[in-house]
Amino acid sequence: MEFDSHSIKLISMYLPQYHPIPENDQWWGKGFTEWTNVRKATPRFPGHYQPHVPGQLGYYDLRDPGTRAAQADLARSHGIHGFCYYHYWFNGQRLLETPFNEVLKSGEPDFPFCLCWANENWSRRWDGSEQEILIAQNYSDEDSLAFIESLVPAFRDSRYIRVNGKPLLLVYRTGLLPDPKRTADIWRDAMLKAGVGDLYLVRVENFMDGSEVLPSEIGFDAAVEFAPYWRAAGGTIESLAEVGGPPVSLKNMYVYDYDRGVEDMLVRQVPDYPFFRGVFPSWDNSARRKNEPSIVVNSSPEKFAFWLATVILQTLEKRQGDERMVFINAWNEWGEGCHLEPDERYGMAWLEAVRSAVACGRYYDSVLAINCQRRVDNDSREGWYALFSEIFSSEAQNASPEELLAAIIPLVKTGQSGNGEKEIIRMLSKISARNEATLTAMTASLSWRLTAPIRGLLDRFRKLSD
Repeated sequence: MEFDSHSIKLISMYLPQYHPIPENDQWWGKGFTEWTNVRKATPRFPGHYQPHVPGQLGYYDLRDPGTRAAQADLARSHGIHGFCYYHYWFNGQRLLETPFNEVLKSGEPDFPFCLCWANENWSRRWDGSEQEILIAQNYSDEDSLAFIESLVPAFRDSRYIRVNGKPLLLVYRTGLLPDPKRTADIWRDAMLKAGVGDLYLVRVENFMDGSEVLPSEIGFDAAVEFAPYWRAAGGTIESLAEVGGPPVSLKNMYVYDYDRGVEDMLVRQVPDYPFFRGVFPSWDNSARRKNEPSIVVNSSPEKFAFWLATVILQTLEKRQGDERMVFINAWNEWGEGCHLEPDERYGMAWLEAVRSAVACGRYYDSVLAINCQRRVDNDSREGWYALFSEIFSSEAQNASPEELLAAIIPLVKTGQSGNGEKEIIRMLSKISARNEATLTAMTASLSWRLTAPIRGLLDRFRKLSD
């Protein structure tokens, strides 16, 4: 099933480290890829989900065009607009470049993409030894020019993602650039001379301390929220008992609760400058980091769907045109336990969660859909997912908003959503009670043709809940 890519663009971060390279052979051992650490992962406490075992795509090699095509097919069919490939450039030396080079050279898969320059030093941080630099970034005007000129073939590709006609380029850590404004000026001037035109430059907001200047002050157009954003992650927990689990001590690791993190990120004050929201399905880098890993517990496809749908609706309300983008971390960060790709435990559930969230966004003018999304009670998220995944199923994609809303009535009567009649009635009643003023104002402002079934629906479940 295809989705309308013009309403919302979900862009998923993409890691290319799934094929051997000489440098990794030297630094980590012969044949090293991301799978090396993923296979060796073990649980750190009772109930800890490790290792993550890939599902239908298996332990793939990204040099295989069939794998790249299968990834694009899965992404496209579940509402992902494109991939953002991490790009590794060190003063003219490229690392992990083979998959993207093949995508560019072959023209396949026919799937949108953009690039994010991962401009950090390459160190042993993945195994906790951050101080040992394997290959360093050395910035200069000459290197800035060489870097951007090397991207001209990518920018000219018809698949490259553009914002208002401008190629979209992310920079992972602008704070490491000695003079980001000068770098941006060099890049823009060079692309104008090359006939590419202006760029749409986006800084990734990850390692931030709150004192940063506006993107415009460093010559950039916008920013993207990296998820998880550790300054708004709900704080660490010392025992699983704090989040409803057994009294298990969590020493020598940083453990966060997914629900708290989602709440913290949702209530963050969104800046006035162009700012693209980020979400993540799960996180656990214990496969990479032997010492002091960061682990997020209590994530689920249902909670992820709720969060993504909420962010999609916020984006549709606040942004216009090509700036209606949301970034998902990540498509395939298996070493960080952060992937949409199917695994043995969840199967296709993470991708189905994306599908449901995108489908809800397609009907964001629906009063009930908007108000369901604005609820952020933790105990309601699975109920929301059960209800809306039924309503926004693939069979219902061509239905009108009125037909979709009317479809809720038999679900309430029969409990077909899987949560049971009482649970659905309780949930819908709670929505009504908390959003009565909003519902009244919005239904009054819409046409009678749309609001009649909504009002009828509200009357039905009010009577059922009495």
